[in-house]
Amino acid sequence: MPATGQSLIAYLAVALGSAAGGVARYACGLWAASRIDSGFFLSSSIAATLFVNVSGSFLIGIFAALTGPGGRWAGASLLPELLMVGLMGGYTTFSAFSLQTLALLREGRLGLALANVAASVVLCLIAVWLGYVLGNTLEPA
Repeated sequence: MPATGQSLIAYLAVALGSAAGGVARYACGLWAASRIDSGFFLSSSIAATLFVNVSGSFLIGIFAALTGPGGRWAGASLLPELLMVGLMGGYTTFSAFSLQTLALLREGRLGLALANVAASVVLCLIAVWLGYVLGNTLEPA
């Protein structure tokens, strides 16, 4: 647990943002799934997840610009924690991945950006497969 009052407030900001982000993800996913024809090239649930990931990446870009150096809300205490770590973290962690990859690209580190994308996709697919396999061994038949 955090040692100071200021860091406790930061944890609370992240917690509140995360709760709101989780609710927003659920609501937006339901909304998107209800508007996508399941005969489309993606199933409605996959398209809803794609919608959440793309919209989350768009929103974290806005928040990063607003709270970063020179941004309208630069220096606003706890806004990055509330909006980017909490709200967007609860909404989708894909947005954080997208922002980190953009930062690598803006720094001219194309190789690292591509490695981040490849490693994230490949390792996460392997991890979900391994987790699924493990889960099946734990679940009675």
